Amino acid sequence: MYLEIVSPEATLFSGDVTSVTVPGVNGEFQMLENHAPIVSLLQKGNVKVKGDITIDEDFADKFSKGSNGETVLAITSGTVEMKDNKVIVLAD
Repeated sequence: MYLEIVSPEATLFSGDVTSVTVPGVNGEFQMLENHAPIVSLLQKGNVKVKGDITIDEDFADKFSKGSNGETVLAITSGTVEMKDNKVIVLAD
């Protein structure tokens, strides 16, 4: 599936991933390939991305590696939309 992570400053990441886990307002949830369409608000927490991904060096300082080998981005709030195997995370 395709993921875009967009902040007010720039598009932090775009590319193919295996899974995305986000901090929804009702708890953390994960999206995989062919997930049902969803739109949700996000709260403070971590966006966790799994897959063989490459982060642009301009934004590498915003990401870290998680304990399970995932790439992690800390956010304070945002929204997520999943539709047709495309995930868009609008993050603050």
